[in-house]
Amino acid sequence: MENSWKDQLHQALIKQLGAKKGNQFAKKYLPALSMSYCEQHTVEEAIGDLLQIDNLSPENPLAIVFYESPRGEYPLHIKLFRYGSSIPLSDILPMIENMGLRTYTERPYKISIDPNQFIWIGDFNVSYAHSNLLTLDQVKSIFNEALIKIHVGVCENDGFNELVLGAGLSWREIAIIRAYAKYMQQIGFRFSQQYIEKTIAAYAEIAKKLIQLFYLKFSLKQNTASKNKMAALELEIQADIDAITSLDEDHIIRYFWSLIKATLRTNYFQLDAHGKPKNYLSFKLHTSKVPDLPPGQPLYEIFVYSTEFEGIHLRSAKVARGGIRWSDRPEDFRTEVLGLMKAQKVKNSVIVPSGAKGGFILKKSISMLDREQLKQEVIHCYQSFIRGLLDLTDNYENDRVVPPPKTVCYDDADPYLVVAADKGTATFSDIANAISKEFKFWLGDAFASGGSAGYDHKKIGITARGAWESIKRHFRELDVNIEQQDFTVVGIGDMSGDVFGNGLTYTPHGLLLAAFDHRHIFLDPKPDGRKSFEERQRLFNLPTSSWEDFNPKLISKGGGIYKRSSKSITITPEVKKALAIAADSLTPNELIREILKAPVDLLFNGGIGTYVKASTESHADVGDKTNEFCRINGNELRCKIVGEGGNLGFTQLGRVEYALTGGLINTDSIDNSAGVSCSDHEVNIKILLNKEMQQGKLTEKKRNQLLTKMTEEVAQLVLQDNYNQALVLGFSAMNSLTYSGLYQTYIKELESIVHLDRSVEFLPDEKHLLERKAAGQGLTRPELSIIMAYTKIYITGELLKSDLPDDPYFAIILNTGFPSLLIKSYANSMQTHRLRREIIATQLSNQIVNSMGITFMYRMQIETGQSVADIARAYIIASKAYQIDDVHQLIDSLNYKVTVQTQYELLHHVRQLMNLATRWFLHHRRLEGGIANNIAHYSQSISKLEKSIPDLMAGVTKEYLDKIVSQFVGIGLSEEAAKKIAATRAMYTVLNVVEVATQNKFDLGRTAEVYFKVGSTFSLVWFRDQIGSDSREGHWNSLARLSLRDELDNLQRRLTIVILINDQKKLESDELIAYWFAKNRFIQQRWEKLLEMLLSSSSIDYTIFFIALRELSTLITVE
Repeated sequence: MENSWKDQLHQALIKQLGAKKGNQFAKKYLPALSMSYCEQHTVEEAIGDLLQIDNLSPENPLAIVFYESPRGEYPLHIKLFRYGSSIPLSDILPMIENMGLRTYTERPYKISIDPNQFIWIGDFNVSYAHSNLLTLDQVKSIFNEALIKIHVGVCENDGFNELVLGAGLSWREIAIIRAYAKYMQQIGFRFSQQYIEKTIAAYAEIAKKLIQLFYLKFSLKQNTASKNKMAALELEIQADIDAITSLDEDHIIRYFWSLIKATLRTNYFQLDAHGKPKNYLSFKLHTSKVPDLPPGQPLYEIFVYSTEFEGIHLRSAKVARGGIRWSDRPEDFRTEVLGLMKAQKVKNSVIVPSGAKGGFILKKSISMLDREQLKQEVIHCYQSFIRGLLDLTDNYENDRVVPPPKTVCYDDADPYLVVAADKGTATFSDIANAISKEFKFWLGDAFASGGSAGYDHKKIGITARGAWESIKRHFRELDVNIEQQDFTVVGIGDMSGDVFGNGLTYTPHGLLLAAFDHRHIFLDPKPDGRKSFEERQRLFNLPTSSWEDFNPKLISKGGGIYKRSSKSITITPEVKKALAIAADSLTPNELIREILKAPVDLLFNGGIGTYVKASTESHADVGDKTNEFCRINGNELRCKIVGEGGNLGFTQLGRVEYALTGGLINTDSIDNSAGVSCSDHEVNIKILLNKEMQQGKLTEKKRNQLLTKMTEEVAQLVLQDNYNQALVLGFSAMNSLTYSGLYQTYIKELESIVHLDRSVEFLPDEKHLLERKAAGQGLTRPELSIIMAYTKIYITGELLKSDLPDDPYFAIILNTGFPSLLIKSYANSMQTHRLRREIIATQLSNQIVNSMGITFMYRMQIETGQSVADIARAYIIASKAYQIDDVHQLIDSLNYKVTVQTQYELLHHVRQLMNLATRWFLHHRRLEGGIANNIAHYSQSISKLEKSIPDLMAGVTKEYLDKIVSQFVGIGLSEEAAKKIAATRAMYTVLNVVEVATQNKFDLGRTAEVYFKVGSTFSLVWFRDQIGSDSREGHWNSLARLSLRDELDNLQRRLTIVILINDQKKLESDELIAYWFAKNRFIQQRWEKLLEMLLSSSSIDYTIFFIALRELSTLITVE
């Protein structure tokens, strides 16, 4: 029978394939067919099987046929053909069942072509619950393809695959549903994936319509007809969902619909270099359109789905930057990335881009991979993730923004995407930049900063140098000059690290008593400062090093280097004394806690891990389980200063707790912001120079040489920002109690205008602020750091909404973001920089806050009702007219020559001047004349009067000026410089002098003499001194003081005009006023009587002041 059947098959092969090919098939395959196979298959079935077998190879090892046959209990069969080996049932059965089928029997066959080549056939008899609805010819092709893709791992094996038969969807179409479900898992959707799979399979027809909607929305053929179809389909979907009786199922299906509506772009229709669909799927979503998300979400996000990895990239603004990390949190990596994005947003407040963050997870099991295999898998997934982001990012062609190919976009042009290194991707900048080049992305190697042609942060030492600007500010407040005086340090880290290594080679005056990293504990209770410093330099310059490489001969008596794996460590008398330890022996973790609690001058964090929390927090709240046994509370610290070169060394509440005990600390985002700032400068410079390269005006080699040449100047630009931020925080901390009421209302305002969340940022509520005030405490530096960051974010955002960055005058602000070499050589090109507006807004925001303090803009807004942009314009006019940059430089030159308190007092007077002058320009509507014209007019007049003003002053202001001038001349300043600093207290009045002289065409010098003489003669100076000494808090008290000052200014101007108009005899100013009084005896007598009553009053009463000034105004009018 077997031979007869094979003969029939041979003849049938010749008939179907022709004699030559039929004979070849018969010779090759007929001997391989077993008796059981021959008995159970017809000739026609065998021919079909042999055709499948002939297509198999090591490169194409699998084929599937979904068919109907009367054999078996059920008509449906799946036949699997596998080259070389069988498929374990434990692998294949779940795949079949996840497609909605039940398997009853399997008939296996082995086709041995030769001893080294065989084919395995598995014939499965299956049933389908909805077989009455199944048309096999319509689905078998997509079924066969899907099962193959599942088996090879291109398609995931889960319940979504039921949609192949249930909805007639291909495996790629199902991937759309699956990708959205994976995203739903990351945003904390309350239903499990299994329940979602079950629900979507139950409503397969709606799932099919959702995919149709996706196709209509994003297919390239967009026209009126497709839009009409889409609108009609949405109505159908709405009706279908409304008909669902289960609330939970309604919510699930409706959420898929919402996500499609929230999607702005997808790469689903894009093709790879081989013309095939890409093996990952990217969605760009407008996050505000995603339902049920809590506050504090990004503006945009891109979710990239693949069977190999999943990733998310969150951006808080269109222009945003942040690192891409390899996450180890597969269940909630979006939560991790969102928290980091929020932190990055705060950290980036000093630079052009807002905060962004990205993260990806590996889905392959890594337990069986060796180190090199794991590295390659991470790189592969990182590359695909980066491509998935660039797939949905616009590009520039010349100066025209172009969307990605084969992509329908439902958002505005969006060409800015910049990434950075992060956890697990520290060395990947060149990899990312290679992909940028592959995409011909306009940013080139500015896409990922810090690559081989970028600034090497470790080589420059920029992060540590920035941290030292904060530390030096703290030491100045303790009257310690670290360039001349020794101070004690304990540290977290080792000399091989960028931040710790650069940090501990900054000055030889830092006496390092102890340090630790994840391997060792270093103890040197009485170090030789110079020798220890030189040894640390040696270790830092080694290719790799640890504390074990430190020369033990250079360690002082009682010190040593100990492994953290030790069971216990003996504490010597010298170490006990140096670190104030009582115990004779400690475990490594116990010793680390004692090091953290050491009574030293400085704790420098340059390592990894969170070591300090608040006493109100649990270790679980912190999240860093690795270091919980060596962690302490903020109130246990005994150091005077903390420098946070590393990230996350303290929790925010830990910082606040330490600061409330008197410790000097900012935040990690302030102290180590130099790294972020340096990268931003690099990106902005490369954007400028890359355009020159694209136009053929500059070679890459020359550009790289230019970057190298500018390294130190870029570093100085960065460090100046760190200096200024530390200064404004120190000044604000000193005055935070005085202005606690103002901060209380300002925080509420920030909650409204920039969605500041006190609970997220750990800021005290109003109750706790009042309790602090009652205890004599204001906001701490860590809290002020957060408020300052949100202030800068707000100001920058408002400036960008305005036309201020488009004003040609602000080219001078643009220049402050670039090295002088670029300003000199590429001034014209800078004006067309693609981030021109953003750089201007950021630089101006930084300048305003760093110079004027955290609450300046808020106070100006509530006092004047003007916009941020107009206040900024007025401030620029005032600062340039008074040459305030020169005054700041003079004050900075007093570092270590006068106390910080004296410097802060001088800064207070500068700020008072700028407050009043800014308000004056707004009040007198001087913005209409143009910024440049106003600056030219007022600066010229102020310069003319500057030297004579000190001699015209009177009252308390005159006494203060003489005292300050004497003090500053005594420490070596020229009398001219001393007077320039001191005179800021009274220079505001010059604006009124200029106004009177200009409008009435009076001589400027003569007007000044009379103006100041009027002030003293009419005791208006006394009024100002009284108002200035009033420190009562509250919005209305503040407005009352401002109104009184305005009234005083108005009266003094009017009196000056009235008197000068009568100046027909060209008398001296004293004589002129006496002459005027003689003519107006009643006014003099009435005013002197009012003054006598005021001077006898025991307290300041605004009501009396207003009445008195109104009386004087009336008297002048009568005159």
